[in-house]
Amino acid sequence: MQKATVITTPYQPTDIPAMTAIWNEVVRDGVAFPQEDELTVPEAEAFFAEQSYCGVAKDVETGEVLGMYILHPNNVGRCGHISNASYAVASAARGRGAGRALVTNCIQQARHLGFRILQFNAVVASNTPARRLYESLGFQPLGLIPGGFRLPNGTYEDICPYYLDLT
Repeated sequence: MQKATVITTPYQPTDIPAMTAIWNEVVRDGVAFPQEDELTVPEAEAFFAEQSYCGVAKDVETGEVLGMYILHPNNVGRCGHISNASYAVASAARGRGAGRALVTNCIQQARHLGFRILQFNAVVASNTPARRLYESLGFQPLGLIPGGFRLPNGTYEDICPYYLDLT
């Protein structure tokens, strides 16, 4: 598989169908996102619009959307300076550099928006590609929550919260 030359930009309305398809693929797989229900394009349009920021990774040569992310506060009030993000890369595009481009851009956008911490609440322990990526970018694991994620077959997998100090 050849690495793509990837550019990460704010999403545009024309990106929403591809973003929805990628998001739904990850939801359907059931091994990374806690959501169980797929989004329709109108639902996705509203969902993406309510985020603090959404970015897309595109192949520079083809313009194909390879992946996307959402960024928003992890909590409110006195904890509103902590952000949270979710990343989705199309299965056909994995291993081509889109994930690293998305997380790197997300870190920049979180800082730009004034967040002081980027926290991931529930990284599934067996998602080793994501965990390696996060750790290579300086994220710190916060421990292990036994059985924190229910897989599609009804078994439970551990989750690992992560954080990155953005200051």
